[in-house]
Amino acid sequence: MFSQKSVLSLCLLTAVNLTAFSQVKNSFKFDFGTGAVAKGYQAVSPSDYYSKAKGFGFMPNAKISSENRASKDALTSDFCTSNTSFFFTVDIPEGNYDVKVILGDAEETSSTSVKAECRRLMLEKVETEKGKFVTKNFTVNVRYPEISDSSSVKLKPREKEYLHWDHQLTLEFTGKSPKVCAVEITPASSKIPTVFLAGNSTVVDQAIEPFAAWGQMIPSFFQAGKVVFANHAESGETIKSFTSEKRFEKVMSQIKKGDYFFIEFAHNDQKTGSGLKSQTTYKEYLSSFIKKTREKGATPVLVTSMHRRRFDENGKIINTLEDFPEAMRQVAKDENVALIDLNNMSKTLWETLGVENSKKAFVHYEANSFPNQEKAIHDDTHFSNYGAYQLAKCIVEGIKSNHLGIEKYLNKDVKAYNPAQPDDLNTWNFPVSPLVSVIKPDGN
Repeated sequence: MFSQKSVLSLCLLTAVNLTAFSQVKNSFKFDFGTGAVAKGYQAVSPSDYYSKAKGFGFMPNAKISSENRASKDALTSDFCTSNTSFFFTVDIPEGNYDVKVILGDAEETSSTSVKAECRRLMLEKVETEKGKFVTKNFTVNVRYPEISDSSSVKLKPREKEYLHWDHQLTLEFTGKSPKVCAVEITPASSKIPTVFLAGNSTVVDQAIEPFAAWGQMIPSFFQAGKVVFANHAESGETIKSFTSEKRFEKVMSQIKKGDYFFIEFAHNDQKTGSGLKSQTTYKEYLSSFIKKTREKGATPVLVTSMHRRRFDENGKIINTLEDFPEAMRQVAKDENVALIDLNNMSKTLWETLGVENSKKAFVHYEANSFPNQEKAIHDDTHFSNYGAYQLAKCIVEGIKSNHLGIEKYLNKDVKAYNPAQPDDLNTWNFPVSPLVSVIKPDGN
């Protein structure tokens, strides 16, 4: 298994002023493979690895190959593929982008999932029959740590290696048989709403397996070109540190009329040393976030934190978050703000799964489940891909029950979800990314 640092470091750029970055090209048309190149497209062969001089290319995590088929269509006559996940990265200005991918194979079947930046799910298990091709679209947010030429988000040391702060758009192609014919990237309409997310490790785009959070699953439930998610959550954050590290300032520098700001804090806020009290300072920060969001013409949405996996002798969830969720409910009522009660829905979800099966929703793995994992890991706070996906479905139900404007942009095939009837553990599967670590995220 390749190291995370060796792969991610290829995408790091030396920080320069924002004016320089704004000059970077923001539209691309890539024709993948070694065959004929479609007019107006940039050829991308399996040997086209990223370099700063070129500004795009594959990351050397996988052995990539190309297949050429007999076809008059240059875009679908060839493709790039691999027997494992592979990454393609592009230098690009900060902003929202519409991405179009052409997937399929003239002679065989294909099955491709697409993630962006730090494992942000965009397309899930797109399958094509032999000789068939499909064009899929999604909209993705690219963010920089810089707020202005003189101000920047105070990143933690580990964040400087993350794919979502690196002045690039990185796409991960994974699945049983990923076959990529072409990729097009264009700026998204400035009129579409952006949903900004604030929170901790239970919301963040987790960079490495086997950890996951609902914020990185939620984009896949929405239509391309209609709404985009900008996940500014980070592990270990409180609502106070989210402010002091200028993460809130970053959000406020970009949020506009018609946007949304989803706010979920509690896990770290309740801890000794956070400087926060549920009925005073915590409420004050929430009210301040609400006020400033509304001043921008955007819609604040409060999300109560989900329960940790702690059961009593009767198989009922024990509340370990004290009265922080209730404090948020009170603020939502006082400020007339939409509330997604993930705390309540997660109680139903964990109790439905039960003491043993709920482990599958959290990061519980025996030793040697992953490369270089010599010890078992039992984490009752952070989620597996399955757990994060179920929580994202709960968020979708919260959006629907509050009749938020973005409800109409849900994918047409999104079905109603009941946390008392979660996806079947025996049949649910998810394309795992190759970036694996057993280092726990900040917070618990």
